[in-house]
Amino acid sequence: SAKVDKSHITKETITSTASPIQAVTTLGGVDSHAALLALDTNAQNEANEPERGNWTGRFDFLLSLLGYSVGLGNVWRFPYLCYNNGGGAFLIPFTIMLIIAGLPLMFMELSFGQYAALGPVAIYRRFCPLFRGLGTGMVIVSAIVMLYYNLIIAWTIFYMFASFRTELPWQNCEPEWSTENCFSYEMADKCEALNGTFYLRICYNATYADEHNITEMTVNALKRPPAEEYFNNYVLGLSSGIEETGGIKISLAICLFCAWVIVFLCLCKGVQSSGKVVYFTALFPYVVLVILFIRGVTLPGAVTGVLFYLTPDWKQLANAQVWGDAAVQIFFALSPAWGGLITLSSYNKFSNNCYKDSLIVAVCNIGTSFFAGLVIFSIIGFLAHELDVDVEKVVDQGAGLAFIVYPEVVTRLPISPVWAVLFFVMLLTLGLDSQFALMETVTTAILDKFPNLRQYKTWVVLFVGVFGYIGGLGFTTRSGMYWLQLMDKYAANWSVLLIAISECVLIAWIYGSRRFLNDIQGMIGKRSRTWIMFWSIMWRFITPATLLFILFFNWVEYKPATYGHYIYPMWADAVGWIVGLLPVFVIFAVAFQQICKAPDSMSLKERIKYLLKPTPEWGPAGRPRINLHPERYESENYDPAANTSILTEGLPTDLSIYEDNLTVIYHNGNGDGNGNDGNGGMEDEALQL
Repeated sequence: SAKVDKSHITKETITSTASPIQAVTTLGGVDSHAALLALDTNAQNEANEPERGNWTGRFDFLLSLLGYSVGLGNVWRFPYLCYNNGGGAFLIPFTIMLIIAGLPLMFMELSFGQYAALGPVAIYRRFCPLFRGLGTGMVIVSAIVMLYYNLIIAWTIFYMFASFRTELPWQNCEPEWSTENCFSYEMADKCEALNGTFYLRICYNATYADEHNITEMTVNALKRPPAEEYFNNYVLGLSSGIEETGGIKISLAICLFCAWVIVFLCLCKGVQSSGKVVYFTALFPYVVLVILFIRGVTLPGAVTGVLFYLTPDWKQLANAQVWGDAAVQIFFALSPAWGGLITLSSYNKFSNNCYKDSLIVAVCNIGTSFFAGLVIFSIIGFLAHELDVDVEKVVDQGAGLAFIVYPEVVTRLPISPVWAVLFFVMLLTLGLDSQFALMETVTTAILDKFPNLRQYKTWVVLFVGVFGYIGGLGFTTRSGMYWLQLMDKYAANWSVLLIAISECVLIAWIYGSRRFLNDIQGMIGKRSRTWIMFWSIMWRFITPATLLFILFFNWVEYKPATYGHYIYPMWADAVGWIVGLLPVFVIFAVAFQQICKAPDSMSLKERIKYLLKPTPEWGPAGRPRINLHPERYESENYDPAANTSILTEGLPTDLSIYEDNLTVIYHNGNGDGNGNDGNGGMEDEALQL
């Protein structure tokens, strides 16, 4: 095909009365029946399917994306990493890793999902049949994480309701759940005020303590704060190991049920309902963080804690561990390759500026992480001051920070129940946003697979919720915490990194980064050559190399699973490996199946090459695809990605209403697959008829 002189393009007829739709264009004044247009039969089928639905507004999506990307890890993991890896200096590798790994992956997946308006399973089925298992692998990861993530939400519900009393239940060592090692600093202070010695929950007078060497014994005694024993013994009913399952904790099972009910009510109408809930769940944590910051910095010892957090140790920048931790944190903070980003963006309008959304969320993520660190360390500094110990003695991360350190802090504040309720409601909203996206990923996969079920979406959400609740009951047993830690270590680790690397290779190399960037420009508008070159280099070289570094770093730093001082048995680690490698196994199994199903007349090499090409169904969201060469569908060598097509601006298939606004995506046939025409130009041109 030769270059087309746009000035000579005229339109004679565009009709929608024939089936398939036919139109005749005049190129250069010559009637060209070689440009016979046939509506893709798959597009006709899509028109008959129930609509997927869309976000009711741009901010619905933006806040949902913000809530998904800014989660519990920003509050309970990033501050610890910052303290442990050079204080303020850690922000440098963290920001760099955000730019070269986190942001490119987020932008890629948001564009990918928005362009096709499909969830991860359906999009890879059309985009690359050989690796259609990639989408299934993403959904498996989200489904596994969804099961135990809601248990963390259940814990916050438990603590939230437990805080509605005049005195917090973990303020003192109650005989109901405490051991002899429980040490209440409040009771110890009262005992010392009476010139006594507090030991094994008993206040001894000075004379008796001296006669029986009790004062000396207290120095070497094992001391556990009430908040720790309350969490382990009362809330979890923690057993001695993963082998000792024990029974289901009824209180946790009830809280887990409440958590799933909340998720169901918020998602029962899909993004139309969750898009409104996120106005509260995504913004409320910032309100609480500001309140806690104002209160925290006014506490004695807060300045020491904040300085401990911010003081940079520039020597740490030469430590590979610091860069590895930064890369891992930003990768798992933004959660690419889980399917959530593709799912959320698939409900966008075709023209939504997903590039701007990516930048906003990336900046908010790093800003939230940094600010949360100020809040947490001001509070930790206060606790260290109260206990008269160094800050490093009380600093913690993860569940230990949220359910042990902070609850211990609030017992020392006036009107402590108020501060406890605020904190746990904040954790609840942070967790719910992430859970919404995880569950939406699973339900979207089901609805894209069975489009006729879209009219019964509420029942599908209910089915997934019931499945999630039953599957999550195992985590409410006395050994549930051990299983949660095991799943958290293996379920979304190496498999997610491998999926992300595969995604970069498929989109940037096989499909072509330039072609993909052309698709993006069709949504957000034309961009400069510098912009195109930057993202092409990122997706083709820098981001995959960074992901390989993260993967290698994880392998080098691998250690068998532990929880505190408990070391998991070998069989438990084996179970973790099986769960972690399950998505990868599915990817290869589906690829093998696709190769076997390919035409027998093809060699293995031809089958692989054929299956790496997009299917005829691949194309922009909600746009009927009109192919100039429908007979090429019959050919085994048909390349849909290079197929000339006309894309209409809108969802209806009645093209007559677009007589004044019809766009032809013209392909000159000389492309290299990466967006180049072989002559320095772009292989696709949008011509206005």
